[in-house]
Amino acid sequence: MKIAIVNNMVPYLYGGAEFLADSLCKKLGEYGHQSIVISYPFKWAPKEAILDSIMAVRLNELDNCDLVIALKFPAYYINHPNKKLWLLHQFRQAYDLHGTEYGMFNDNDEHDTAIKNTIIDMDNRFLSQMEGKIFTNSHVVSDRLMKFNGISSEVLYPPLMDASLYSVAEEYGDYIFYPSRVNYSKRQHLAIEAMRYTKSKVKLIIAGKGDSPEDERYLFHLIEMYNLSERVIYLNRFITEQEKIDLFRKSLAGIYIPYDEDSYGYVTLEGFHAGKAMISCKDAGGTNVVVKNEITGYMTDNTPQALAEAMDKLYNDKKKAKEMGLNGLPLLESIGITWDNVIRRLIE
Repeated sequence: MKIAIVNNMVPYLYGGAEFLADSLCKKLGEYGHQSIVISYPFKWAPKEAILDSIMAVRLNELDNCDLVIALKFPAYYINHPNKKLWLLHQFRQAYDLHGTEYGMFNDNDEHDTAIKNTIIDMDNRFLSQMEGKIFTNSHVVSDRLMKFNGISSEVLYPPLMDASLYSVAEEYGDYIFYPSRVNYSKRQHLAIEAMRYTKSKVKLIIAGKGDSPEDERYLFHLIEMYNLSERVIYLNRFITEQEKIDLFRKSLAGIYIPYDEDSYGYVTLEGFHAGKAMISCKDAGGTNVVVKNEITGYMTDNTPQALAEAMDKLYNDKKKAKEMGLNGLPLLESIGITWDNVIRRLIE
């Protein structure tokens, strides 16, 4: 079968959604299908550019493929008679992020309101036509789609691309590891602030390129302002897969604390495949599927003090940290996070 995976992209940014698209493409090939990733450039500044991006996708129609699997807004508006949606997220600024510090539309601005309403209307019209063919990457995304659009979907959890690269480590170091694309909503800054309140000798390593130079400067500023340079390391670049594996292998535990994330994130899966417990926050969204408090890690309040307490617990009781880390893989298996399941549901 010839399959096109359709996604949007911001030039030179590579995160979980791009990794998932590439992973799905490679796995489809391993299962005997011809597959390709088609990415449409997308930007949201100025706001009018959002509508231009929608129009650009709608003006396209994919030929010479048997199935289209669309992942994100606005790529899922593509025309094709046989299309399925593995929804990673809608344009959240028009939905749950509206009215929060992460939003972008002003209710007192008629122009802003018109753009926001257009996005919602497009989703209502085109996604409602796809009911029965919509999968999501987490219950958070499914719940959001039902709440705001009244559209049903099925959760289909994404696995790691190649779990065989990881092995359960016997080494448990003195640092918490946070690999991720860096921006304010990923809340690396909160992990740094937590280090002000730790009482143990636990350390923190953050790795990832900032979405903007300002994102990176802010983390360096916090490290300097709080005099944490001996206890917090920020690697402000794209680390290689092998570097990430090695850093997880030698770590004490991992941390992933985004704000209301759509899914559990690859970071949590990588941590569990390395045999490491994970720290997350109660408001992090989909991480609660896999981060079970005191079973596979610690689920805390979103305060520096609460995070610091979890970090200290891991440092002061490495036996418990190891036990929780080893609980991760059995949990993933019980949930059915496998490529066999994903491929079967998407192409059947």
